Parts: sequence; structure tokens; C-alpha cells
Amino acid sequence: MSQVKIPEGYRPVLSLYDTQKAIGLVKRLFEDMLCGALNLRRVSSPLFVETASGLNDDLSGVERPVRFEIRDTGTNADVVHSLAKWKRLALKEYGFSIDTGLYADMNAIRRDEELDNLHSIYVDQWDWEKIIQKEDRTEAYLKNVVEKIVGAICETDQTLRIMFPQLNIRPAITREVTYITTQELEDRYPDLSAKERENAIVKEHKTVFLMKIGGALKSGKPHDSRAPDYDDWDLNGDILFWNETLQQAFEISSMGIRVSPESLQKQLKMAGCEDRSSLPFHSALLKGELPYTIGGGVGQSRLCMLLMGSAHIGEVQASIWDEQTKRICKEAGIPIL
Repeated sequence: MSQVKIPEGYRPVLSLYDTQKAIGLVKRLFEDMLCGALNLRRVSSPLFVETASGLNDDLSGVERPVRFEIRDTGTNADVVHSLAKWKRLALKEYGFSIDTGLYADMNAIRRDEELDNLHSIYVDQWDWEKIIQKEDRTEAYLKNVVEKIVGAICETDQTLRIMFPQLNIRPAITREVTYITTQELEDRYPDLSAKERENAIVKEHKTVFLMKIGGALKSGKPHDSRAPDYDDWDLNGDILFWNETLQQAFEISSMGIRVSPESLQKQLKMAGCEDRSSLPFHSALLKGELPYTIGGGVGQSRLCMLLMGSAHIGEVQASIWDEQTKRICKEAGIPIL
């Protein structure tokens, strides 16, 4: 059932045609700024990977991939959820060196996604990954990269406002980042749910990097689920902005320093997924055959939504919606692409 909610009195700031122009501008601008900030180069990426490879992102472990049989190989393939693991393998195969990396224009299908203002079954993001030294696996290095990404978003926001002055009706993105761990957040708001905690801290500070997502907190539950085989749960996080239109915390990027052989082994055991250690990707990582990396994804439609003040993701991407969502948006005067 649709969970869409339209803010009272909301109307799109840009016309349908200007929306398309703004989407194109955001994607060109931010892509260039991200590459410059993190020293990335574009590579081609797969829409699907072989099921047996273990390369698909398992997300929280319960989402079903879109799977099909390839006639001429007799094997099954899965449409990707994201490229979290594929990118690390690609860095090795492409021969990238330390402090250089790649990004891909990733498209994915998440068939089990609940449809609401922020989520659809279609995912588009800039998936990026870069090689680091073992000594760079620190919070200080992680925070430095976060600030570079936030800076690229702020620069894109400023240019977009020059091209479309009508967007100045909303506050600019806050460049200063507040850092807080999931345990610190739980300690601060023990009586709130995970999502309510995010709303409270981001409403106060506007731009937040929420760190250490995946492991269980003192309450016995994790703040949010994370697959055990790509991010190091002690060195990851989400970039969150305050969305003025929707009056809520708004995730733009999930990212982190990736698992080492040691942290992979530990997290697979914690998640009860030790059987994955025999898959090709996991086996190579455990043997130390893959580089140390940091990486993440920045949502393309999410970024367009935020910078254009859109209330529904269907305003900036073409997907499939249930009849209730289409009716609610039509009655509110919101064109769904």
C-alpha cells in the first residue's frame, strides 16, 4: 500500500520542462565535482551479475533480487541491488593505484522496496570506490571524504540556484557536518525510534554524518541493517540532510571504508553468514587478494529531489507506481514522470 504523503500546500517550484533541464544540470555538475574531489574515473558497470558470484549487494539480506536464467550459459543472473562489491573487484581488474578510484552510473531494480515519497523500485546512483592504504582505515580519513562529498553537493546547489533563481525559496544546503555515532544517537534519544532519532538530530544540525551502522547497540538492536560483507560497521555511515519540503531527515549517501579480511570474517560470524566465505568474491578478500578501499553511493534522484525541493521521487525519475500514489499525486497537482 502506498505510503505517500504530500505536504499541505505543496506545488512544484519548477515547470515540467524546467525540471528536466535541472535534472540534467545536477547530474552533469555533481558528477564532475565528485570526480574532481575524490580523484575518480568513470567505468562501465553491469546491470546484472551471475548469482553464484556473490557480487550482488544483499542489502539487509531479505530483499529478493530480480533473477533470470541465461539461455546460452545455463546459469542464473541477478539484476544488481547496488555495485558495492563489484566495484572493489573492478578496481583490481582495471589496475587502479592507491588514492585513485572509479565511479559508475548505476541503475538497479529493488522489487521489494516499499513505495513512498523517497522510494521506488528503480534506483539510480553514482556508485564510487577508491583504493586506500591500510593506514587510511581511520575515522579521520572517512570524515575527510565525507566533507569532500558534502562540498561537491553544496557547490552543485549554488550553481543550480544561479540557473534557476526560483529555487532560492528554500534554505541552502549546510556545509558544516555534524558527526555522531548510532550509539551516541540512541543514548541521546533513548525513547525514540531509529527514524525519529535521525529526524531529531538532523532537524537541529541540518547536515549530519551518522556513523557506525550495522552492529547491535546497547538496546540489542542495530540502528539499521547493513550487509556484513562490504562496509566495515565501525567505519561507515550515512550522509543526512534536512529536507525542508518534507520536514524530515533525508539520506543522500550510504558509504564507508570497506571490510578488511579480519573485519569481514568477524561480521560474517556476527550476521550468521559464514557460508558466504566460500564465494569467489569473499574468498579473494579473505585471502588478501583485493585492495583496501573506501566507497559508497550517492543517489541521483535523491539529490535532484533535495536540490529542487521536490516532495515525491516520481517528480524526478520514471518508475512504476500503484494506483493510490498516482491518484494522490494527481489530486495534489504533482506530475509523476
